[in-house]
Amino acid sequence: MPTESRAKRTPKRVLPGFKLTLGYTLFYLCLIVLIPLSALVLKTFTLTWDQFWAAVASPRVVASYQLTFGASLIAAMVNVVFGLLVAWVLVRYPFPGKKVVDALVDLPFALPTAVAGIALTALLAGNGWVGQWLEPQGITLAFNRNGIVIALIFIGLPFVVRTVQPVLEDAEKELEEAATCLGATRWQTFRHVIFPTIAPALLTGFAMAFARAIGEYGSVIFIAGNMPMVSEITPLIIIGKLEQYDYAGATAVAVVMLGFSFVLLLIINALQSWQRKRAGAQS
Repeated sequence: MPTESRAKRTPKRVLPGFKLTLGYTLFYLCLIVLIPLSALVLKTFTLTWDQFWAAVASPRVVASYQLTFGASLIAAMVNVVFGLLVAWVLVRYPFPGKKVVDALVDLPFALPTAVAGIALTALLAGNGWVGQWLEPQGITLAFNRNGIVIALIFIGLPFVVRTVQPVLEDAEKELEEAATCLGATRWQTFRHVIFPTIAPALLTGFAMAFARAIGEYGSVIFIAGNMPMVSEITPLIIIGKLEQYDYAGATAVAVVMLGFSFVLLLIINALQSWQRKRAGAQS
């Protein structure tokens, strides 16, 4: 009898047992993620410390770090603001062509990065559709750092929109109505009711857009100008070293990028955890 009742209480699992699925998960992660990253680090260990420092700390490489991380940070911050606005409009307002706009948000996902770079260059260059009107006014958006930020904004926007949009759809509008009935202004309702709900999603979207922008190559090289010390991104430095058969130097720069990205993602994940605990304590 106890055996039969225990068998009845045990839920049937769709997937195989825990040990098998866990083993497959770890094997797949090692095969796809850990082994390539380990090979990257091990290749870097073939350099002496002086060689490593010369590869990763030359003035040209340091300038590329500053440009890559600075432009990625600016683009991610812009996408947080405008990605939230786009997600808000798509969730809260009905309008003609809404499905078309919603589909266009995913265009940077499907569009090859090289095509995106060529399109932005054709649009913003001095003889482009928009650039021909801006350049006589002294506004240059192509072949400089401005073009890099614009390209990174373009490829990073969907990450924020698609992360925030489901959270806004699941948000309880009754809480907003209750806040309004209690005399809260629109800003107070957004600050105290809506923002705490979507803040973890915003941080996640920011992290994804930032990480995507750091490694972006295809759409940037067409519009950046690629001038050393001015508009040369770090992925282009890595490609240049590979073309010169300096594999150890390329992996050294890549390891630095990996370390920066890993630390930033840890910080953002910690902020997300803190935000969830804070929201749980308040509720």
